[in-house]
Amino acid sequence: MPDVVYAVASQKIIASAAQQAGIQVSEEELQQEGDKLRFAKKLVKAQDTWDWLKKHHLCLAEFEELIHNNVLATKLANHLFATQVERFFYENQLNYVAAVTYEVILDDRDLALELFYSLQSGEITFQEIAREYIQQPELRRAGGYQGMRRRTDFRPEIAAAVFAAAPPSVIKPISTSKGVYLIWLEEMVQPILDQHLRDQIQQELFDHWLKQQIQSIEILTMLDSDAHLQASEDVLMQA
Repeated sequence: MPDVVYAVASQKIIASAAQQAGIQVSEEELQQEGDKLRFAKKLVKAQDTWDWLKKHHLCLAEFEELIHNNVLATKLANHLFATQVERFFYENQLNYVAAVTYEVILDDRDLALELFYSLQSGEITFQEIAREYIQQPELRRAGGYQGMRRRTDFRPEIAAAVFAAAPPSVIKPISTSKGVYLIWLEEMVQPILDQHLRDQIQQELFDHWLKQQIQSIEILTMLDSDAHLQASEDVLMQA
């Protein structure tokens, strides 16, 4: 569905579900969410807020509606899924393990293999490879550092190799449509169900639920359209 239609449908579903659950939004919650949004956007002064609204073609009423909708969605997500987060986490714990990696992407597999064996024998370091073969200045200075990423953040063929390896280690070159990946796996980080991860999982569950609701509406709309079309055809055949 087009983004605008999807957004409208989402908000109607959220509003309806929140009403059925008896969820309401207080003035204090609106104020807190407004402050949170202004802080996130670095809107320190009143004029900063007005400039931001103008930039995004919003009036004050639309800004207030945006804040209200954010609070409503968060409260509904909490109402529906807060008690399911812990079970979901432990059932899918492997998906939240993160890998700390460095990578260099090469065009030549033979070169990648040569560098791989040189790394294994200690003839060269990964940082030396990064300095020579990475073109982007910032990434080169960071030695090809990719940060801490989960399985879903990698290409499938790369994820399979990374999460099967034991750190610290260099992974045998992986050929993809983008190039040949030479990866140094520094560390595996086991997940901890802290508040940040709780919020993330709850949001993921809520987003999945919302998509299901919208798909149900699409199916019902299609069935309704087919019924109307069949009825029209029946009338024409009887005429």
